[in-house]
Amino acid sequence: MRILIADDERFSLHLLKTVLTKEGNEIVACSAGDEALRVLREPAHPEIAILDWMMPGLNGIDVCREARAIPGLSTYLILLTSRDGTQDLLEGLAAGADDYIVKPFNPAELQARVDVGARIVTLQRRLADRVGELESALQKVKQLQGLLPICSYCKKIRNDQNYWEQVEGYLAKASDMRFSHSICPECFKKYAEPEMNA
Repeated sequence: MRILIADDERFSLHLLKTVLTKEGNEIVACSAGDEALRVLREPAHPEIAILDWMMPGLNGIDVCREARAIPGLSTYLILLTSRDGTQDLLEGLAAGADDYIVKPFNPAELQARVDVGARIVTLQRRLADRVGELESALQKVKQLQGLLPICSYCKKIRNDQNYWEQVEGYLAKASDMRFSHSICPECFKKYAEPEMNA
């Protein structure tokens, strides 16, 4: 997992790095809120961000608010702070944080919460992939439901490039169908049987 950690306290930043790199995570560290927001705006943004509340420039609350306004950003945001009041927790979650950890933190608890974030990010990614597959399938169904220009004599279909092709070829491209050929009883009597008796 790629994790952004933003904290202006060097000791806290070092401790976070130490705990999170043990599990093989890739860490992006910064010490100011403005810098954290810049990293979150990058196309290859981290999947998880751990943000200190009090930082120079933008604070953690501001970063959460700004991050939630970024289209398509699905980063799991964790606020890390010494503020432990219920009102602080509510303010943090209302600003867009997904989780809230109070300093000094327990390393095992931090890792457990990061694991929860990783599961949620993975589920969101799978869901987005599935939605993409379904949208693609729906487009193919819509293509098949539209009107098809078909020759009344040879039964070829005119495709989008204005070329005429066999029905099987057109449908195979539009829907990933595979065809096997046979002969129906009526055509057998009409075409095949006379040839066999000739």
